[in-house]
Amino acid sequence: MNWLFVALMAQFILGSSALFDRFLLKKIYSNPPGYAFWLGLIGLGSLVLVPFGFNFNDFSFVPLALATGGVFVLGMLLYFWALYYGEASAVVLATGAVSPIFAFIFNSVITGISLERYEIFGFVMLVSGGVLLSVFERTEFRRRIFALAFLGALFLGLSTVLSKAVFMRTDFITGFVWIKMGGALAVLLLLLYGPWRRRILSPEGKLSVSSRLFYFLNRGYAGLGSVLISYAVSLGVPPLVEATQSVKYLLVFVGGWIILRERFRGKILAAKVAALIIVFFAIIVLGAGDYARNLAPSPERTVEWGVTFSDKFSKLFQGIDWKKNYEAILDDLGVRRLRLVAYWDLIEPQDDVFNFEDLDWEIKEAEKRQASVILVVGQKTPRWPECHVPPWAGEETEDARNGKFADFLRVVVKRYKDSPSLLYWQVENEPFLPFGDCPTIKDEVLDKEIKVVREEDSLHRILVTDSGEFGTWYRAVGYGDVFGTTMYRRVHNKVFGYIDYHLPPSFFLLKEKVIRWLTGNYDKKFIVVELAAEPWLTRQLYETTTKEQFSVFDIDFFRDTVRYAKATGFDEYYLWGAEWWYWLKEEQGNGLFWEEAKGLFGH
Repeated sequence: MNWLFVALMAQFILGSSALFDRFLLKKIYSNPPGYAFWLGLIGLGSLVLVPFGFNFNDFSFVPLALATGGVFVLGMLLYFWALYYGEASAVVLATGAVSPIFAFIFNSVITGISLERYEIFGFVMLVSGGVLLSVFERTEFRRRIFALAFLGALFLGLSTVLSKAVFMRTDFITGFVWIKMGGALAVLLLLLYGPWRRRILSPEGKLSVSSRLFYFLNRGYAGLGSVLISYAVSLGVPPLVEATQSVKYLLVFVGGWIILRERFRGKILAAKVAALIIVFFAIIVLGAGDYARNLAPSPERTVEWGVTFSDKFSKLFQGIDWKKNYEAILDDLGVRRLRLVAYWDLIEPQDDVFNFEDLDWEIKEAEKRQASVILVVGQKTPRWPECHVPPWAGEETEDARNGKFADFLRVVVKRYKDSPSLLYWQVENEPFLPFGDCPTIKDEVLDKEIKVVREEDSLHRILVTDSGEFGTWYRAVGYGDVFGTTMYRRVHNKVFGYIDYHLPPSFFLLKEKVIRWLTGNYDKKFIVVELAAEPWLTRQLYETTTKEQFSVFDIDFFRDTVRYAKATGFDEYYLWGAEWWYWLKEEQGNGLFWEEAKGLFGH
C-alpha cells in the first residue's frame, strides 16, 4: 500500500480526533497529564496484534523501540498542554508546521534516507502551508502556546524518525508493539511527580459515564490513526509523513468553525485558503511522483535505438559527403531503424516536376540492409526552418497549397508503399506545435492528409508526433496509429537564453499514463522520435565552432541523455544528431560521439 494514501487516512482520523481533544480538554476533562497518561496506557492495546506476526526471536532493537515510545509520550504531553491553552487550529497547525522540519533534520542524521527531488518539493510545499497557517493564526497566549507546541513538535518529529529506525530493524507489528510498550512505561513515570499523580488519579470534579466513554472512544479512534501513521512511516520517509500533518487543516478549519465556533476573517481566512491550495498541490505532486516512481521501467527491458537522418541537413556540413554519412550510419554504426524525410521542396522543386533520385537511393540502401524506415512527409518536417514548402507552392493561397500538398502526398505514398523497409508513415512533424517559420497545421488539414495516406496505403500504420515538454499530446494521440514524442533537455530561448528542463524521467511516464487515460488509447504504441543528441545553438551547427558546440553539449551530457532516456520507460528511441557526429569524426578528428553511439547499436 502507498505510504501517502495511508498517511492521508491517518491524518483524517487524527485531525477529527484533535477536534474532540480540544472539546474534552476545554469543556470536560481539563487535565493534560491525565490525558497523556491514559493515552500511554491505551497503547497496551497494541498487544492484540501479537498473534498476527509478532517476532520473539530478535530483541536487539527493543531498547531503541522503548525509547521511541517514551519520546512520543513526552511530545504528546507537551502537545496536550498547548492544546489546553490554545485554539485547536493554532496548536495543531503550529505543531504540524514545525515537527516535519525537526523530522527532516533528524532523518538525515539517524536513518540516512534521502528524498527525491519531487519529494523535497512536496515536503517544502506541505511545510510552507503549515507555516503560513501558523504565522497568521491568532491566539491570546501566542508565546506560551507556541513554546509548548515547538517543544512538542521537536519530540514528535524525533519519535517519527526513531520509529523508522525501529522499522528498519524489524517488521511493522513487532516494532509497533514494542514502541507502544515504551510509551506505556514512560507514562508511569508521570506518577512520580506528586501534583501530576493527584491530577491523574484524583482529577478535580467527576466525569460522567458518558464523558468517560467519550474520552476512551476518542482515544481508541485516535489509536487507529496512530497505527496508520506508524504504518505510513514504515512504508515511507519520516519527514514526508510528518509533513502530511498539514492535511489536518482541512478538518481543524472546518470543524473549528462549525463545531467549536472558532471564527476566521480577513487575512487569517485568506491565509487559510492559500494554505489549503498549497497543501492540495503538494499532495498532487507527491501522489503523482510516487505513482510515476512505481511505474519505473525495468532496466532489463529490450530497447530499440534508431536515428533521424536528414540528407538536406547533412549536405550543409562542408567537407563531408552526405551519402557516405548515410552509409556510415548503416554500416559503421549498425543502425537498423531510420527516420527519413521526404522533403517537398527537394522532391518537387517545380509544380508537377519530381526528383526522387536521392530519396530513392536512401530507401534502396535501407532495403539492402533490411533496415526499417519511418518516412516523414508533410508541409512541416524535421530540421530548421521546419516548413519545407517549395517556393512556388508558398505563393499559393492556403487552400490551394494544401491541395497541391495532397497531390504530392499521394505521389510519395504510391511510390514507397511497397518498400519492404517501410515501417510507418509520419504525417507532418509536431503539427500542433507553434515552432519554426511556419504556422501550425490545422486539425482539418491533418485529418485530410491522413485520409489521403489511408486511401493509398491501408497496410502501414501512421505516426503523428508532438513536443515532449510543451505539447499536450492529447490532440496528437487522437490521430494516427502510433504516437511519437520529442525529448529535449537543454534548449535556447530568445527571452531566457539557455534553459535546462529539470524534469525527472517520471514526468514522461506520468504524462503517458494521464494521456492514455484521458484518450482511452491504452494499447497505442508510444515512441520517442527525436531524442536530442546534439547541441541547440543560436545559429546552425554548420555555422559554429566545436568550442561553442561542446560548451552546450559535451560527451558527458550525451551519455547522461541516453541514461535519462532509458529511465523514461519508452522502448523505441530515434536519436537526433547523427549528421553532426559524423562531421565531428571526419572533419574535426573527434570520434567520441560516434564511438559512444556505436555502443547503442551493438557495434
